[in-house]
Amino acid sequence: MVYYLIICRSLTYAQRTAHVLERAGIPGYVLRAPKLISKEGCGYCVRIPERRLTDALMVLRREGMAPKQVFLQSADGEYSEVKA
Repeated sequence: MVYYLIICRSLTYAQRTAHVLERAGIPGYVLRAPKLISKEGCGYCVRIPERRLTDALMVLRREGMAPKQVFLQSADGEYSEVKA
C-alpha cells in the first residue's frame, strides 16, 4: 500500500498530530521515522492513508500544527519528499 509519513519534531508532537487527525476522522499511526528520511536520527512520524493527505494537511494547518516534512512511502518501500 501507499502511505504518507508526516514527520514530527518529537514523540509528543507526533502523538498530538495523531490525536488531532483522529478527531477529524483521519486514521493516523505514530511510528519511528525511518532512518532514510529522519535527519535528526531519532524522529517520529504519523502514517496516514494516501487518499487522506489533503484533508490531513488542512486539519493540521487549521490547528496550527503544520508538518515539518511529508514523505510518500510507495508500495515498493521507496520514500520521496512531498512539498506540503
